[in-house]
Amino acid sequence: MLRNAPLVSYVPVHDLERARRLYENTLGLAPGKPEGPGRHYTCANGTAFFMYPSPGAGTNKASCAFWQVDDIQAAVVWLKGRGVVFEEYDTPQMKTVNSVFAGGGAQAAWFKDTEGNIMALVQEGEG
Repeated sequence: MLRNAPLVSYVPVHDLERARRLYENTLGLAPGKPEGPGRHYTCANGTAFFMYPSPGAGTNKASCAFWQVDDIQAAVVWLKGRGVVFEEYDTPQMKTVNSVFAGGGAQAAWFKDTEGNIMALVQEGEG
């Protein structure tokens, strides 16, 4: 039953206007459509996420959402140029090089939004 149902990610935020500035101005997303207490953002290929006020924002210790990109190096450079700070990891399980981790058949890079949510980029292959 769920196989044919669209999936929409939900992104909790403490401060909706502060988060909107990051997502729209820094990350370059089109303005979110007002929907109830939050904003609905559409991305490529029919994907979307809903940003909503929540006291639980930023409490997840795992990635909230991944954008699939064709060129992760270029995306990281572009976002860094816009002020995004990427997480750097150096553990026995994972080490980033220039903010990018390669492994398991993919490359990934992580950053936190203004609300403490962990967001990411992923490029399939070469990992």
